Order: sequence, then C-alpha cells, then structure tokens
Amino acid sequence: MNAPILAPAAVLILWSLIMLAWMAATRLPALPKAGLDLSGAGGRGQDIDPQLPPNVAWKSHNYAHLMEQPTLFYAVVILLTLAGQGDGLNAQLAWAYVGLRIIHSLWQALVNTIPVRFGLFILSSICLLTLSIHLVMATLL
Repeated sequence: MNAPILAPAAVLILWSLIMLAWMAATRLPALPKAGLDLSGAGGRGQDIDPQLPPNVAWKSHNYAHLMEQPTLFYAVVILLTLAGQGDGLNAQLAWAYVGLRIIHSLWQALVNTIPVRFGLFILSSICLLTLSIHLVMATLL
C-alpha cells in the first residue's frame, strides 16, 4: 500500500507525545512552587491552571488542543488511505496541516499571542477542511 499521507499523521502523534513530556516537565516542578500539594485528592489539570504561571499553563492548553481537532485529522487520513487517496495533493495538505499544528504548538507554548495563534489555527483548519472535502469526493463519487 502506497500511503504517504500516513507519515504526517505519525509525526503529529509523536509531536503530541513531545508536548505531553514538555507539559509534564514544566508543570510538575511548578506545582510545589505554586503551593499545590500533590499528595491529596486530585482534581483535573485545568482546575489548577489559574494557580500556575501562564507560560506553564500554555503547554497544558496546547496538549489539550492536540487531543481535539487532530482527532478529525487522523480519521480523515485513515479514510483517505483506505480510499486510495493518500498521496499527491492530499499528502501535501496533510504535511501542511502537521507543520502548521507544530508551529501553533510552539507559538502557544512560548509566546501565545492570540492573533498569530488564531491565524495558524485557521490555516491548519483550511488544510483539514480541504482534506475532508477530498475525502467526501473520494467516497461519494
């Protein structure tokens, strides 16, 4: 099976795990500094975000974002592969999506200005929308 579109999906999975490690590496040391006791009953990570420095919380927010819209990307990639449409322009769009999501992650984790972050999100969403349209065309036509 020739499916170059699977490579960008694999890279985005790896990137998500890198963001998980980065989040843990910054969040765990920040908890005691913020006076949060890890030995008691726990809550959800988002419950403690207001008590952490923003640059620590940003990494957590981005990791959560990587668990949201990219799930659609993975489904589209798998279905395009099964439909025999996982190469050419679709593979290029998938790489563009992944590249934009990685840049989005870095921007959110390090700088986090909303206009740039939103622009990156819109551009990646256009890639995903185009891939989704191609998927519908491949499965209905």
